[in-house]
Amino acid sequence: MDKKTSRLWIFRIIRIAVLAYLGLCALAYIFQERLIFLPSSEWVATPGGDAELAYEDVTLTTADGVELSAWYIPSPHNRGVVLLCHGNAGNISHRMASIQVCNELGYNVLIFDYRGYGRSKGKPTEEGTYQDAMAAWDYLVKAREFPPEKIVILGRSMGGGVATWLARETKPGGLILESCYTSMTAMAKKLFPWLPVKLILKHKYNNLEKLADVSCPVLVIHSQEDEIIPYEHGIKLFAAANGPKTLVTIFGDHNGGFVQSGNKYFVGLRDFFRELESE
Repeated sequence: MDKKTSRLWIFRIIRIAVLAYLGLCALAYIFQERLIFLPSSEWVATPGGDAELAYEDVTLTTADGVELSAWYIPSPHNRGVVLLCHGNAGNISHRMASIQVCNELGYNVLIFDYRGYGRSKGKPTEEGTYQDAMAAWDYLVKAREFPPEKIVILGRSMGGGVATWLARETKPGGLILESCYTSMTAMAKKLFPWLPVKLILKHKYNNLEKLADVSCPVLVIHSQEDEIIPYEHGIKLFAAANGPKTLVTIFGDHNGGFVQSGNKYFVGLRDFFRELESE
């Protein structure tokens, strides 16, 4: 093979590699929602049937007209209400443990499914989940007549991005971030370091940036053993939060650490709620 032929083959190989890489980037851009949002339409449990808690089915309507499915779980102690923003997989029926612990601590709970999750209509997007959370907030303030200072927003994993945005836009009594990332961009870089994520990622969920404008007390809960969202994300979020703020370090994996940590998690929530109530 002469030099000219060799150069032609090298050029062809490089061109194929570049086209393949660009094709991969295009696929990642087009199908990224399938990687970020992992909804399930089937309910696997209900507060009444599995946790033996009284609850109400609620339908929320967003500003852009999307109907959302939600549950309102009252507590006889009525110390306040937790607005629960769940993670990127499943639906509200997979969050019984979180509902139960908040109820046990004397707080009512409103948990809602983002558009496209559970029995909610529509398709999920970052902006859409923000509108969904605002519809839940409006329901608590207007229909249930809760004072904003009696509402604690709790976001877990991806839900932390939704919760942080909502806390910035409103004035809640407190914000709880469980197992959350600094931004979706940072997570994408960790998972797909070979992709130009800043260029192709449509859903940013930049919690680190938004926390600078959150003025309520903040509780950050993160496991040192979290295998999906590294502990350092929790540390950075805690550093970025304005005071007063609290960090609770738990143990266990990403999805089960709050259960595996048992009393440490429970006491961390309880003490944070008590601090809010004493203000």
